[in-house]
Amino acid sequence: MELFDNIVLGLSTALAWNNLLWCIIGVSLGTLIGVIPGVGTLATMSLLFPITYVLEPTAALIMLAGIWYGSTYGGSTASILLNLPGTPANAVTCLDGFPMAKQGRAGVALLMTTVASFFGATVGILMMMLFSPLVAEVAFKFGPAEYFSMMVLGLVAASVVSSGSAIKGITMVVGGVLLGMVGTDVNSGVARFDLGFPELQDGVQIVAIAMGLFGVTEIIASINHVKAADRKIDVSMKAMLPTRDEMKRSWGPMARGSGLGSFFGILPGVGPTVAAFMAYALEKRSSKTPERFGKGAIEGIMAPESANNASDQASFIPTMTLGIPGSVTMALIIGALMIHGIQPGPQMLTEQPDMFWGLVMSFWIGNIVLVILNVPMIGLWIRVLTIPYHILYPAIIMFICIGTYSVNNNVFDVYTVLVFGVGGYVLRVLDFQPAPLLLGYVLGPMLEENFRRAMLLSRGSIQTFIERPISMWVLILTATLLVWGVWSSLRHRSVVTADPSPESV
Repeated sequence: MELFDNIVLGLSTALAWNNLLWCIIGVSLGTLIGVIPGVGTLATMSLLFPITYVLEPTAALIMLAGIWYGSTYGGSTASILLNLPGTPANAVTCLDGFPMAKQGRAGVALLMTTVASFFGATVGILMMMLFSPLVAEVAFKFGPAEYFSMMVLGLVAASVVSSGSAIKGITMVVGGVLLGMVGTDVNSGVARFDLGFPELQDGVQIVAIAMGLFGVTEIIASINHVKAADRKIDVSMKAMLPTRDEMKRSWGPMARGSGLGSFFGILPGVGPTVAAFMAYALEKRSSKTPERFGKGAIEGIMAPESANNASDQASFIPTMTLGIPGSVTMALIIGALMIHGIQPGPQMLTEQPDMFWGLVMSFWIGNIVLVILNVPMIGLWIRVLTIPYHILYPAIIMFICIGTYSVNNNVFDVYTVLVFGVGGYVLRVLDFQPAPLLLGYVLGPMLEENFRRAMLLSRGSIQTFIERPISMWVLILTATLLVWGVWSSLRHRSVVTADPSPESV
């Protein structure tokens, strides 16, 4: 009965004309931001942050939240059509979304990612409604040892995301971890691996890495290989509908991806990028035909898209109930609340119930609006592919440069994109996949930070990672996944050796 009363209270708040208007503005801006590669959610939220001074706190919160989860919807569009992740969380969607577009099935991919996004968001919202107190308590029990174990699990999973050799996948993960260590050490304040460049003392920008590896690399690789016939795509509604087999193979990945996304979303500091990579790794390793991944498998877009949207919604649980921002974006949202004298935390559920439940119910409204916005515009986004490449590629490069430069107003970041673009092309020729490197970069700093904290708290005892039950079981799961991955690779290699036909490779 209490839940029903809270829903009614939330609906009355979310449907107030002022809050409803800013919800629609937020999700619409978020979609546009996601579609245009390189602009970035954080940059846009930062630019619009001054508006929160003059808005009511609930309206400001609803608008910023709409930009946050709306960008994930739009980010899949650029990933599928241009192989450019609109947001880092959409990077893994490039692996199978872009091959589907090259096969003339961009409409199917875009329609199904919209379905997956809504499904994942629905699960995430239900988690927030039903289990906020419980999951907040579980997340609060996580210490540095548990977070370190989770990071190790993420890195091992990243090595199996690679569609090539497991050794190459691990190599890319290590490279990503090393990239994440570039910059000023948070403990000692000493600059590390900056190669004498002052610009690297703040680390390598993730936008530059993602745009270089996924955007510029694809432009270099495709510019001399695209034929006009490859650009003709049927934009009718019939062509956008998936086959019955694709529908059947989508439900499981959506459910598993939503579950993973909700779990990782409630852990402060993990976020949708990790959730998307983990969901992809799970589907690839559990599939009976893993060789389809990276070539346009429907599971390869359904799992990560449902995971990152579920994580987007669930990430508000630690932010609102614990006052712990899981990311810079969540920190901005907390900042918007503190401007109005509101301190997020457990007391928010009792002292500001209209704001908390109004935000939750605005998620339902915002996601419905996003579906209404995205589905009719699929044909418009597909027509981008009909633009001649000699016009499209310079436009893409322009967006990449503008988006990268706008983050820090630094030309050095644009040069960094070029370096990673050329390096990514070389890696592509050598059959190294970029996805594990990106996840290694994201998890590396968190891995180091939590390892140091665990060592300080345990007075240097490495046994703390197995003495704490949650950490121990996560490490056991990690070891199991590693053994399973090695065994699967060896089995696949033995099959290829026994039958060296093109179909078996």
